[in-house]
Amino acid sequence: MSTSTINLDAPLEDLSRAEFESFFDTFLNDRSVREQSVVTGTVLEVGDEFVTVDVGYKAEGVIRRSEFVNEAGEITVKPGDKIDVYLDQMGEEDGLLELSKEKADLMKAWEEISKAVEKDETVRGLITSRVKGGLAVDIGVKAFLPGSQVDLRPVKNLDKLIGETHDFKIIKFNKKRGNIVLSRRVLLERDREDKKSETLKSLKVGAVMMGTIKNITDYGAFVDLGGIDGLLHITDMSYGRIQHPSELFEVSAQIEIKVLRYDEDTGRVSLGYKQIRPDPWEDAEYKYPVGATIRGRVVSLPEYGAFVELEDGIEGLVHISEMTWNKRVKSPSKLVNIGDVVEARVLGIDLENRRISLGMRQLEQNPWEAAADKYPPGTVVTGKVRNITDFGIFIGIEDGIDGLVHVSDMGWGQRVKHPSERYNKGDDVEARVLNVDVENERFSLGIKQLGDDPWKSVSGRYFLGQVVNGKIVHKVDFGVFVEIEDGVEGLIHHSELANNSGDWQTAYVEGQAVAAEIINIDVGDRKVSLSEKSAIDRAAGGDVSEVVRKQSDSTAKFGDIMGDLSKRMRQKDE
Repeated sequence: MSTSTINLDAPLEDLSRAEFESFFDTFLNDRSVREQSVVTGTVLEVGDEFVTVDVGYKAEGVIRRSEFVNEAGEITVKPGDKIDVYLDQMGEEDGLLELSKEKADLMKAWEEISKAVEKDETVRGLITSRVKGGLAVDIGVKAFLPGSQVDLRPVKNLDKLIGETHDFKIIKFNKKRGNIVLSRRVLLERDREDKKSETLKSLKVGAVMMGTIKNITDYGAFVDLGGIDGLLHITDMSYGRIQHPSELFEVSAQIEIKVLRYDEDTGRVSLGYKQIRPDPWEDAEYKYPVGATIRGRVVSLPEYGAFVELEDGIEGLVHISEMTWNKRVKSPSKLVNIGDVVEARVLGIDLENRRISLGMRQLEQNPWEAAADKYPPGTVVTGKVRNITDFGIFIGIEDGIDGLVHVSDMGWGQRVKHPSERYNKGDDVEARVLNVDVENERFSLGIKQLGDDPWKSVSGRYFLGQVVNGKIVHKVDFGVFVEIEDGVEGLIHHSELANNSGDWQTAYVEGQAVAAEIINIDVGDRKVSLSEKSAIDRAAGGDVSEVVRKQSDSTAKFGDIMGDLSKRMRQKDE
């Protein structure tokens, strides 16, 4: 009996035995086609554990409720809904159909993927996890995205892409093995080439374009202009001072930039951000004239001064010498800190080199001008020795002002080899003001000026032919200088020495007592000429031995003094 004449809608009990056997044979023969395929069914019931589905075989199938629950835990079907299910097989004993919603979705996904491969279309997928060598992507079925195919540039941290959805190109497909390999890089390269063609139409020096920050380094940022990357160097980001590009920009930010240079051969593009804004130096000469008082923020403290930001892009330098009148301050950090807001005076402006010289001390009273009024020449001052040099000692007068006592002004006639022979740091010293030079900031003092100049009365105390006693204070090639009183010395030329043989320098030593006759006095040049020979000749005939005896006694006495001094120095060292 042919199945085409059998009324399949009639109840089975109304069929004859022959008709039923024919129907059943036909159904069994058709199972291989219907089983393991996707069919459309109708939801009959949504239960607590199963969903009952009718696929038109006079039998019902059930699917676990969990296959219809979304991520929010909600059931996605209701009775009467038409759904695609996978017919695995029909039970021969109980007649129940084994159905699967998940397998149906999987089969449909494979079919769609196969069509996409045939038509060279893209697929959209969700990156789900990190796997060896790349990432796992859900495109309806599990696919593999190699690390080299993720982006145009190597991605160091693939984990940050998990959870993102992108379009992909299928570059390898094997349905039998269930192997799918994806590439995102191919699509990005294709997109970049398309954008590059459009960008090249408007890319030229001086053009202002929109770009996207792709990467930030210590020296600048790479900007995507649309298929072409350009370098925005840190020096072209701002007219002001920045330590790192990240202070101004962040990755993925869109900015407006200007093309500074473009090399068609190498494809290199140099960009500028500050160049699309007015240069603050253009009118700096009018905003900051010499003599003007400004306010600014300290942004840098090198050893030689402080840089003060007047506005974004304009800084001025306060040299350490212009920060304070106190020359003892050697470091700018002793006066200001980075971030401090200070006032200063414009001392000079160099537009060509973009430099502004500032001064802070000019806003304060010049202490040297006050000192000149307070300490006129002749004033006696007292201070502590702050420093000792080869040429004199510095005495502290006021904060930031020291006065110099030159070695020549320490005594009227005393020969001081080094000031440290007489003074130590911290000693209290009295001196007389000789001069205050405000322009050169010099304060001159004298110690010998505290007493009268002995030369003023030399002519009243000494005369030609007078025999005087003194001690040798200095030897030179042409003779010896003898101190005849404090501040007054006389020269005995070697020809006027009693012992003027070839070894006379050995015979005479510093500190030795001698008697000599005054043979010349020049008060104007502060010179006295002496003669030991004349003193001996004057005492000739019995008096010579007396002169020599007195000289010997004086020498011996001086030797005892020197011996005692040497002994004291050895005890001090011990």
